[in-house]
Amino acid sequence: MFVGMLTAPFADQSLDKVIDFAETANIAGLEVITYPGSLHIDPVKLDKSKIKSIRDKLEDRCCVITSLAYYDASITDPKRCKVVQETAKQVITSAANLGVDTVCMLSGFPATGMSKIETIRKILPKAFAPILSYARKKNIRVALENWYQTNLQGLDTFEEMFNAIPDDNFGLNYDPSHLVHQECDYLFPVREYKNRIFHTHAKDTLIDYAKKAKTGIYGEGWWRYVLPGFGVIRWGEYISHLKHNGYDGVLSIEHEDSSQSREEGFIKATWHLEAFC
Repeated sequence: MFVGMLTAPFADQSLDKVIDFAETANIAGLEVITYPGSLHIDPVKLDKSKIKSIRDKLEDRCCVITSLAYYDASITDPKRCKVVQETAKQVITSAANLGVDTVCMLSGFPATGMSKIETIRKILPKAFAPILSYARKKNIRVALENWYQTNLQGLDTFEEMFNAIPDDNFGLNYDPSHLVHQECDYLFPVREYKNRIFHTHAKDTLIDYAKKAKTGIYGEGWWRYVLPGFGVIRWGEYISHLKHNGYDGVLSIEHEDSSQSREEGFIKATWHLEAFC
């Protein structure tokens, strides 16, 4: 297992500069933001010369791309679904051309007038069918981040998702932090869906227990996302469970910690995670 990073906080810089930073921070893998217009990887402009340039830079810095990340939650919007599908195919093509085996996506927001489980059952199989079919032809896996505001929320939605879409190239970019503040068991998916975990996010959750006791669980401001080591997740235990259940891939740091600077935060999180890798 090794430490990586989601490149989103460096969205205003070139991929070359991100790779340079990753080398200095001892980060071995990059989850690269990929969409039309992205400064990191633009699937529309990814020609042979650009592919060679990226590969040469990665090799020179002893770094790898662990996944291409296309995070658009509008796949359940009838007006946007086809756009998301076509862009996802472009990202999948880019991944195949770069020798990357995973594309990370989102499960979308609940469809209008439907619950999350209804959306999973009635909308998502059709919405993801052409994406997964194309990905299978390209030998690419599609991994959904379980961001709680999308249709992947509690553990019940995990079960519904894989019942509705049983494709073996469809799985998780698993992020335990989203389950913590829901008071769900964040270790349960590691065992129950071990064959579906294709990629992981390393993000923690800080709980202000005093404020929670005052406002209640429906109040605001009693939890926030932080970097690994600064919240309540027991990373040694979590990583041990991942290893025991066969996961030996990346721990991709997702930096959403407002209390720490960009570079410093990535470096501190890397130090913490490396102790258990």
